[in-house]
Order: sequence, then C-alpha cells, then structure tokens
Amino acid sequence: MTEFWTTILDFAQTTTARVGNQLMQDFGQVQALQKADGSLVTQADKWADQEIRDAIASTFAGYGILSEEGDKVFPGTEWCWVIDPLDGTTNFTRGIPIWSISLGLLYQGTPVFGYVYVPPLNQAFHGYWGGIPELEAPTGAFLDRRPIYTSNDAPSGNHFFNLCSRSTAAIQKDFPCKIRMLGVASYNFLTTATGATLGGVEATPKVWDIAAAWVIVQAAGGSWVSLKSEPFPLIPGEDYTTRSFPTLVVSRKELIPIFTPFVEKVKI
Repeated sequence: MTEFWTTILDFAQTTTARVGNQLMQDFGQVQALQKADGSLVTQADKWADQEIRDAIASTFAGYGILSEEGDKVFPGTEWCWVIDPLDGTTNFTRGIPIWSISLGLLYQGTPVFGYVYVPPLNQAFHGYWGGIPELEAPTGAFLDRRPIYTSNDAPSGNHFFNLCSRSTAAIQKDFPCKIRMLGVASYNFLTTATGATLGGVEATPKVWDIAAAWVIVQAAGGSWVSLKSEPFPLIPGEDYTTRSFPTLVVSRKELIPIFTPFVEKVKI
C-alpha cells in the first residue's frame, strides 16, 4: 500500500477513534432537537462534525468537505471528504448501541475510500474502490483490518434482510428472508458486506449516509442498486441538503430480481 493510502487510512482510524471516545461519554445522555427534514440532531453531532472538519483542514490542505451538519454543497474539488459525524442519532440518544461515524473520500466526485467506525461495538470497516486506474488504490473491504466478503447463500427463512423505517411496505407475503431493522443506514448496508445479511434497502438515505458504505459494499463483492438516481459522481455546486438516494443492496447480483419485486412496493 502506498504512503498516500496509508496516510488516508491512519487518519480515518485515528480521527474516528478520538471522536468516538468522546461520543461514548455522551451516548444515551443527550437531548435531541428535530431538524427541518424531521431527523434528529444533538450537540454531540455538531461537535463531532466540527472536530472532523478541523482535522481534515489541518491534514489535507485544499481538500473539499461536505458534511451532514456543515456545508452540504459539493465544492467540485478534485478530492473531497464526505462526513456523517453520527449516523443513527435516534439510537444514540435512546441508548441503543448501534450508531456510527462515517467518512468517505471522493476523487472527482466519486468515492474511492470509505471508513465507518461503530464505537459501541468497537468495529471499524474500511474499503477501497479501484474503478479509477490512475489512482492505483489497494483492493478489498475490511472489518478491523481483516478482509470481509458478501454471502453466496441463497435466500431462506434463516437469512436476514434489512429494512429502514420508511421501507416497511416491502414486507409482503412470501418475503424470502427474516426482516431486521437497525436504524443506521451505513450499518444496514455493512452487514451485507460482512455476509451477515443478504441485503438491505434504504428509502431516503442522503449522500453522507452512503458515501463510505458505497465503497465498502462493492469492494466486498456486493451489488449496489440505485432505485431512483445514481448518487455518484457528485455535481459541483449542487446542494445535497434535501436529495435522497433510495438504494437496494444485495450480496450478489443474482439476488436483484428476487428482492426487486418487494422493494418496488416502497414509496421513494
């Protein structure tokens, strides 16, 4: 691995661990406010966002930053970090131990590196997307630096599929798997990357919810299906505040026609 990618990985690990340690002190102890889009935000979200943005600014001069709690307009820089400082705020405020810090690094508007840290579980996911040859990126997806892969299993009543709270219309007769609902978009998809689930759907994820997971899922062998519009590359000058990117993720492309008829019931 080149020095550049080593620097990127070390930065993501160090920064999310430091921020995560502080968030664990606030976990289940803070009050949330409702934002205009109905989602929740806490002072912990805002603090974490500022800490990560400051760390990026001091380490990667000239890199753009797009974040859930900060500037949501893609600056069009060659390199840009996309931040979700606390994915799963509702879980965080209620003391449910599934929430994450998500960092995606974009090159010319497309994610090439993703890092997701889940402090309550002490799990760190990362991956690289090698679709841009001149970058000579490493390959693969990892959990705690060990390679991960999606499942080759066929659906059954003993396998899992994740839904979000806005996609319950997919629960129809003869749904081929057991349903789980985790409340965290990034972790929803990452369970597919590890082989724990065969897929998942998110009806209203924003770009900061998916930038890192987009890389990791595909690097692990999964298929990413955009149900409305393709999220990447991002468009310079575009405001992503209200744009959602409904998504189906499955462990392998052969499962797309199996789950698509159920997902089509979801309003997007």
